[in-house]
Amino acid sequence: MSNQNNITSVLRETRVFHPSADFSHKAHVGSFAEYKRLWESAREDIEGFWAEQAKSLAWFKTWHTTLEWKAPHAKWFDGGLINASYNCLDRHLNNGLNNKAALIWEGEPGDTRTLTYQMLHREVCKFANALKLLGINKGDRITIYMPLVPELVIAMLACARIGAVHSVVFGGFSAEAVADRNNDAKSRLVITADGGWRRGKTVPLKANVDQAVEKSPTIEKVVVLKRTGQAIDMHPGRDLWWHELISGVGSECPAEALDSEHPLFILYTSGSTGKPKGIYHTTGGYLLGAAYTHKLVFDIRPDDVYWCTADAGWITGHTYLVYGPLANATTIVMYEGAPNHPAEDRFWEIIAKYGVTVFYTAPTAIRAFMKWGDQFPKRHDLTSLRLLGSVGEPINPEAWMWYQEVIGGGRCPIVDTWWQTETGSIMIAPLPGAVPTKPGSATFPLPGIVAEIVDKEGKEVGANEGGFLVIKKPWPSMLRTLYGDDERYQKTYWENTPGSYFTADGARRDEEGYIWIMGRVDDVLNVSGHRLSTMEVESALAQHHYVAEAAVVGKPDEIKGEGIACFVTLKSGIAATDSLKAELRDFVSKSIGALARPDEIRFTEGLPKTRSGKIMRRLLRDIASGRQTSGDTTTLEDYSVLANLRSDEE
Repeated sequence: MSNQNNITSVLRETRVFHPSADFSHKAHVGSFAEYKRLWESAREDIEGFWAEQAKSLAWFKTWHTTLEWKAPHAKWFDGGLINASYNCLDRHLNNGLNNKAALIWEGEPGDTRTLTYQMLHREVCKFANALKLLGINKGDRITIYMPLVPELVIAMLACARIGAVHSVVFGGFSAEAVADRNNDAKSRLVITADGGWRRGKTVPLKANVDQAVEKSPTIEKVVVLKRTGQAIDMHPGRDLWWHELISGVGSECPAEALDSEHPLFILYTSGSTGKPKGIYHTTGGYLLGAAYTHKLVFDIRPDDVYWCTADAGWITGHTYLVYGPLANATTIVMYEGAPNHPAEDRFWEIIAKYGVTVFYTAPTAIRAFMKWGDQFPKRHDLTSLRLLGSVGEPINPEAWMWYQEVIGGGRCPIVDTWWQTETGSIMIAPLPGAVPTKPGSATFPLPGIVAEIVDKEGKEVGANEGGFLVIKKPWPSMLRTLYGDDERYQKTYWENTPGSYFTADGARRDEEGYIWIMGRVDDVLNVSGHRLSTMEVESALAQHHYVAEAAVVGKPDEIKGEGIACFVTLKSGIAATDSLKAELRDFVSKSIGALARPDEIRFTEGLPKTRSGKIMRRLLRDIASGRQTSGDTTTLEDYSVLANLRSDEE
C-alpha cells in the first residue's frame, strides 16, 4: 500500500478511564457488552433499528417506508407526518411538564429569564401567528440573525411550527455574509435585533441587516427585537418591532402536520471556493438523530440542567442547544456573551449559579480556560457537574486531562464527540456509562452508525494505520443535499469513496478498535513521502507545560516536499525565546519521532479562528508559504489576528 493512500499515525495514548460503578448503574446503557449488543443488532438491521428508535417521537401519521435509498439520496420515514415544534413543546405539555423549566437564560450584562415549557409554547405560538400575518407560508425561507437570546429559539421553533425553513446566521457575521446567505436561500424575511452584547460592547446587528438587505432583493420585511436599546434606523413599511408585531396576537397556533422529508432548516458553512455551502436538513430524520443522540451520549435524566455553550448559529447549537434537548424535555441553560466577561470565570460562575449537571463545549474554549489559569474555576463550586462533553475538533490529550481533573474534579466522564454540520447529529462518541475512555479518542460509533477507515481505494486499513473516515450506511439525520447545488453535494461527499459518505477527516483505529480523529484530510502534511496528521503534532506541542495552544500546517520544502510550520500560543507569563523554540522542536521529536520535528516555530498571541472556535489552518498555510490569503474568510472571528501574524512574518 502506497504512503499516498493512507496517513501515518504517530500519536500514542495509553491512559484509560472507566466509568464509575454508580454512573454505569444509573446510565441508559450501563456496560460495554450492552453497547456492543446494541451496535451489532443495529448493524444487522439498520432500517429496523431506526424504525424502533423513531417510535420515541410523536407522529401525526406513521410512515409507510422507513428508508428509501437511491444513493446518494435518502428519504427517511416516507409518508410519515410530524412537526419538530410539536415534539419540542406540545407533547411535553400533554405529559404534565407545563411548569418544568425549559430555558434558563442569562444575558451578558447579568439580566436573566426563565421560561417554562408552557411559557415557551405560548411565545412560540404567538410568534408563529405573527409570521402567518406577514404572509409567511410553508416552505418559505426565513433568515434569523440574532444574539443568543430566548427569542432566537422562539423564532426557530415558530418557523418549524408552520413549516417555514429557517436559515440561522451567526450574529458575529458581517453584512456581506448575511446578504450571501439571504440570496442563496432566497429568503423572504429577516428576523434580527437592534443589537447584542459581546464583551461589554454592543454588536450592530440591525445596521448590518440594513446593509445586507440593500443587496438582498428577495427580502420583504425585517422583524426587529429590542435587546440593547441602541439607536437604529427603522424603515417604514419594511421594518417591524417584534413586541409590536406580537401584541394582541393569539397564543394558540396548531402545529402543521409536515411530511417527514419537509425541510426544517438550511445552515451555511464556509466553503474553500468562497461560496458558502447550504447544508439542507429535513424534519423527521434530523429530529430523530438530535433526540436519540442527545439522550444516549449525554445520558440525559429528567432532573438534568444541561448547558451547551454553542451559539444557535452553528449546527451544535441547532442540535444540542435547541432541538435535541427540547425534544427530550430537558432544562437548558443559554448564555448570551463571552466566557471572559467581565472576568475569566464567567462560565464557572454560571455553572455554580444554576447547578449545571451536563456541560458541553469546544476544545478551543477548554484550551483558553487552561491558558487563563486554574484559579478561575477553583473560585466556584462545580460539584453539580456529572458529565462533560467536547465538540468541534479533536481534543488533544493534555486538554482532555485538564478538563477531567480541574473542571470535572476527576469524577465526571468526558464524552468526546465527533460529527459534522452535514451529519446533523453525533456519529462517534463514548456512551458514558458503558465505554472506557482514552484522552483524545472519540472511541466508537454510536449504535446505528457504521463507520470505517479506508485508503484511497476504499479498502479498510489495519490497526494504527491512518486513513479516511467514511460512513458506510445511511442514517436519519444526514444532510439531503446542498441547497440549490445537488451536483456539488454529490461531488463533495460521494465521489471520493463511491458507495460511502466521505467525511474529509482522517482517522485511525487502535488495536482495541478505538477511533482517533486526526483532523481534516486537507490538514495532512506530506513530509518525505509520509502523510502526517497536523492534529497529532499539535497534541504533542500542547503537552509541553509552557504551551497553551498550537496550530500546525505544511510549508513548501524543496527536499521533503513539505516542512512543518508551527504557530504556538504560550501560557500567561511565559517569554517567547529562541531557546524555547529549540526546546519545543526537541520536545516534539522526542514525543512522536524525528519525522515530526518542526522546521519552523512562530510564537503568536492568537490564532485565526472561526466564530465557532475552529482554527483556520488554511489561512496559516498561506502565511507559512508567503501567499496572499484566498477563499472565504467570512467566518473569521478576529481579523486583527491575521494582520498581526502577517506583520510578524520572518
